[in-house]
Amino acid sequence: MSDAVADAQYNVTAEELRQFIERYEHLEAEKKDIAEQQKEVMAEAKGRGYDTKVIRKVIALRKRDADDIAEEEAVLEMYKAALNMI
Repeated sequence: MSDAVADAQYNVTAEELRQFIERYEHLEAEKKDIAEQQKEVMAEAKGRGYDTKVIRKVIALRKRDADDIAEEEAVLEMYKAALNMI
């Protein structure tokens, strides 16, 4: 392989690598912006008197399958009953 071909191949690879890195950095910046917007939403909810800890739990529950939630709640109730917490 000649030096010119090797240099051209290196330049293409370097350019492609730079593009991947810049795309990733752009996504990181977007992620940071979204996280800031989420904080603002929670701050607004808190300002309106909502419990943000509970809101976060509701959001987590909405992501899960209803059958999984029901099973977990049933086991929790069973454990609480066993410990006389009900």
